[in-house]
Amino acid sequence: MGRKRKGRAISGWLVVDKPAGLTSTAVVNKVRWAFGAAKAGHAGTLDPEATGVLAIALGEATKTVPYITDALKAYRFTVRLGQATNTDDAEGEVIAQSDLRPSDDRIKDALNGFVGEIQQVPPKFSAVKIDGQRAYKLARDGEDFEVEARPLWVEELVMTDRPDADHVELEMVCGKGGYVRSIARDLGEVLGCHGHVLRLRRIWSGPFDAEHGLSLDEIDRMAKTPELDSHLLPLEVGLADLPEARCTPENATKLRNGNPAMVLTTDAEYGDDCWASLDGRAVAVGVFKSGLLHPSRVFVHDD
Repeated sequence: MGRKRKGRAISGWLVVDKPAGLTSTAVVNKVRWAFGAAKAGHAGTLDPEATGVLAIALGEATKTVPYITDALKAYRFTVRLGQATNTDDAEGEVIAQSDLRPSDDRIKDALNGFVGEIQQVPPKFSAVKIDGQRAYKLARDGEDFEVEARPLWVEELVMTDRPDADHVELEMVCGKGGYVRSIARDLGEVLGCHGHVLRLRRIWSGPFDAEHGLSLDEIDRMAKTPELDSHLLPLEVGLADLPEARCTPENATKLRNGNPAMVLTTDAEYGDDCWASLDGRAVAVGVFKSGLLHPSRVFVHDD
């Protein structure tokens, strides 16, 4: 029998506007402490120097993390043209330089090649695993290795400003697993001038928006108070991209016990993931087949 976690059985989502200089894990730990929560996790890592939306799940909301991780996300970032670095961002060492500076039209034309289903090679200084080890550890140790390309869906990539010849500001909407640093590196290569990310901000992630995020100073100020609790969003927000299926109290009990059960009105089609609700609260997530929901995750509410 597993040991019971210490802390409050509190569930929901908190939107944090992450500052530069902290890891995503450090922010999760701060939020968990502030709520005195038993369990916490985040949906989508941000690099330490990146800012913006970091959605933190508490308690039962952690079961909805995969659906936020899979959702579209938007980034606003600045690319420094003329320099490549070994980390593909401003934290690394400059490894190549160029005096070439492409025109605005040339940049806009090149961006078209990064829209749709693309193949992207993650940075060597990233958390991808190479033979069981993190790539960044191998890179720091000076190991010679290659990172395999992987597919990425890019919904949109546009130039929003060109403040000077050396810098271009971009916004990107993409799916799961995108590395903005790779976009900057590869754009620089296509343009023939090199490039790396100078600044990066995630402006929204699924249903969560940076404008509604709390700063760490605000979280510190409200820590362990009902005021902080009032900023917690219901766990159901994490299921916003899935069809909802209402169920009766009797069938809710079946679902909570892990058994398939009949659900009522839903927009889900055969084989779709959807979530069952009772009086607006999530009961379970699963696969919809012929009027039945086959649960894969069930929710135990704190009350």
